[in-house]
Amino acid sequence: MSNEKTAHIISHSHWDREWYMSLEEHRYHLVELMDDLLDMFKNNPDFHSFHLDGQTILIDDYLAVRPQKKEEVEHYIKENRLIIGPWYVLQDAFLTSSEANIRNLLYGLKDTNKYGQKGQIGYFPDTFGIYGQAPQLLKQAGIEVAAFGRGVTPTGFNNQVFHSDDYSSPFSELKWESPDGSEVLGILFANWYSNGNEIPVEEQKAKVYWEKKLNEVDKFASTSELLFLNGCDHQPLQKDITEAISIANRQNSEVVFKHSSFENYIRNLKKHLSPNLQTIKGELRNQKTDGWATLVNTASSRVYLKVQNDYCQTLLEKRLEPMGIFAINKDRYRDYSEFYWKMLMENHPHDSICGCSVDEVHKEMETRFLKVKQGVEKVSTELGNSFAVEIDTNHANKDAIPFVVFDTYGHQHKKVLTKKFHLKKIYFDEMSFKEIPKTLERLSLPNFVVERADNKVVDCAVKDLGIKFGYDLPKDGFRRPYYAKEVEVTFLYDSKRAVGYERCFLVPHEKDVIKSSPNIWDSKSKTLENDNIAVAINENGSYTVKDKNTNKVYRQLGIYENTGDIGNEYMYKQSGDELTVTSENNRCALEVVNNTSLSATVRLTNTLEIPTKADDALKKEKSSLVWHPDRKAERGKEKSTIVIVTELKLEKQGKGLKVTVNVDNNAKDHRLRALFPIGETAEYHFADSIFEIAKRPNNPASTWENPSFDHHMQRFVSLNNKYGLTIATKGLHEYEIVDNSTICVTLLRSVGEMGDWGHFETPEAQCLGENKVEFMLIPHKDDVISSNSYLDAYSFPYNPLILQQKQSNGSVDKQSSYLTWNGKGLVLTALKAGEGENEIIARWYNPTEQCISLEVESAGKHNEIFKSNIVEEKLEKIGEKKGVIEVKPHEITTIISNSKITK
Repeated sequence: MSNEKTAHIISHSHWDREWYMSLEEHRYHLVELMDDLLDMFKNNPDFHSFHLDGQTILIDDYLAVRPQKKEEVEHYIKENRLIIGPWYVLQDAFLTSSEANIRNLLYGLKDTNKYGQKGQIGYFPDTFGIYGQAPQLLKQAGIEVAAFGRGVTPTGFNNQVFHSDDYSSPFSELKWESPDGSEVLGILFANWYSNGNEIPVEEQKAKVYWEKKLNEVDKFASTSELLFLNGCDHQPLQKDITEAISIANRQNSEVVFKHSSFENYIRNLKKHLSPNLQTIKGELRNQKTDGWATLVNTASSRVYLKVQNDYCQTLLEKRLEPMGIFAINKDRYRDYSEFYWKMLMENHPHDSICGCSVDEVHKEMETRFLKVKQGVEKVSTELGNSFAVEIDTNHANKDAIPFVVFDTYGHQHKKVLTKKFHLKKIYFDEMSFKEIPKTLERLSLPNFVVERADNKVVDCAVKDLGIKFGYDLPKDGFRRPYYAKEVEVTFLYDSKRAVGYERCFLVPHEKDVIKSSPNIWDSKSKTLENDNIAVAINENGSYTVKDKNTNKVYRQLGIYENTGDIGNEYMYKQSGDELTVTSENNRCALEVVNNTSLSATVRLTNTLEIPTKADDALKKEKSSLVWHPDRKAERGKEKSTIVIVTELKLEKQGKGLKVTVNVDNNAKDHRLRALFPIGETAEYHFADSIFEIAKRPNNPASTWENPSFDHHMQRFVSLNNKYGLTIATKGLHEYEIVDNSTICVTLLRSVGEMGDWGHFETPEAQCLGENKVEFMLIPHKDDVISSNSYLDAYSFPYNPLILQQKQSNGSVDKQSSYLTWNGKGLVLTALKAGEGENEIIARWYNPTEQCISLEVESAGKHNEIFKSNIVEEKLEKIGEKKGVIEVKPHEITTIISNSKITK
């Protein structure tokens, strides 16, 4: 290390848009900060720059109040004095999807480039752990450095290494490597992102301050370039910072103090870096800690938010974006796509989607989720209808009802689908609205079959839903209200297309074909059964699953476990009495909801008598700011009965059992989990993460003290020995492996305070009332990767868009495929229209340890196929019409194809 040291002082403010105050309350202080910043830039040329927390949305938040400042803001951004990006928001890494993480970077870089800057660092200042593929994402976006505050444990004193392993680093500088081998320089905020905050200008205080701060940074700095971050959470601008720096330079002859930026710091740092830095591989999840401050239980705070987010992400990724391929007006589609992605990402900051803010914040989040849901569903439907009206939908039978199925999943798939149809509509201008319902009620309900585009007939089940009110909104006229006879149609849909559409018909049939096949539920044996699995219902409401392909039996699945929770929105802490209530010795009520040869659903009603809330000691501990590991409150004596309604659904040819759980929660301060023993023990398990199926140990490191060892998952968790069980979920993100043999999935966590630095009551975090969650159990041989069961897990939330049409002439063919690909084992994560008129962007990742050959063929003639990256730049050309590329283990691969409809 050089004798002369340089202290890089970077002004910043870590800005949670919403947290312990609402968005608008925080915005008030953001406007004050930005106003002060603009004055500082104007009046103090020695004030080098300000780092705006790595997120561009703050510019939008400010200009929404001060639109007249837009030109001034743009000026300082172009001068590289106001540093923005590369993200749109500082989102949580584990609770938002793989593609949401990319959209965050994509739209953040788009904003950054618009203002004349280039994203410099992958900034994760307070992210609650970071996924292992982050270096690969950053490298593909042209970013070589990541800066973060959590996930890696610094070790050593005065650069003397006491221990070194995969979870820790002796220095604040390190190498961070993704599973595919991509590597970036990691900057660990070993002394946090406030280590240069509020620098004194008074001589004696400044001397004491710098003696302490320099010593702290010296412990972890591997070079003579020292990093000091002048700011903290919602920190106002230090207006006398340049004066404070001048005083520091007068007092210290061995250190040069500079008002700096990350760009300057990194440029100088790289000149002195040792090639022998510690390499950290994969996920950064604070593995080498005592386990009490990992914030992992934000994965189960306010589960209702996670469920809504999962639904909205699925709508955007598997419906709106792929439907853009069919859009007549691509620009219009792209505008909507960006608009709703950005609206959804307003819910993705770590203190928002993690459910660890005050109630006011999460109320507003629910409104945003609803707006995204309504908007995306509307735009997708309009895109589909605008395309579908061009298809020839005539049929020899004039009573046949045409409909179009849009395949937007990207994989060939087989699913039992359910769709509501109007058998007949009568408009108010055709008959008195008082007479219409009576007329429709007199109509008989015929039997039906579904006729595919190849003229093959598929059985279907039809349920009469009665008379429904509706309305049409013509493109060239006033609204037209009507009543319609509505039915619900269920049929097995086997799609051979990755991307495309198919025109089908609901055709009246002479006899009820569906009744000729055996039903899935057998009342005598109390068993659901198809070709793949058999599910027997136990008296206590648990279920025993037999995998008919391997003959492996999984017993007593779905037992409910309830414990007291005296923690907070960030962390679970079991009550001091450790009282646990389970459904193991219960007796449940059973009801058959429906039963056909296509699907069957049974409803199991269970109750748990649990303490109504924690005892009064918890209130005292919270108000006294007792940290959650030190709390000792017990569960109270008063009891409440919570009703748990479980619906088990098995579908024809389905590989998994679908489970819906409704919890009527009238108790506080507790956690509810479902338990799934596999009957064997294992050392490791697998969990879906961001562009990765992470392999994690079932037991923590030796430093771990927390009795719980909870983890994050994205879509699924899987445990196996010789045989395995995978649990795919819709918005459930927390699990624990107990006794190396049981998967415990958190369904509900009820707590009453935010936690962290003060006393913030959050009564709505108790999640009282109805709570609904969904998951699917998939049995298999071996592990989730070698069995390819991860593909079944990923398909769980997907359902194609189905749109009913009228019979009419059309010039577009009855079915078409837009993109065909082969690459067994690859997971397609993105499918959308590109910037060009006929461009399709598709992205895959390889979760395996082997190279996989990806062959892509686009529709039409003389089309070019290019390799791309996550920021959608065209790289090398890989073929005309057809292209082949090798996808390395754990690699993320994107292609851009000029594609047209095949007629």
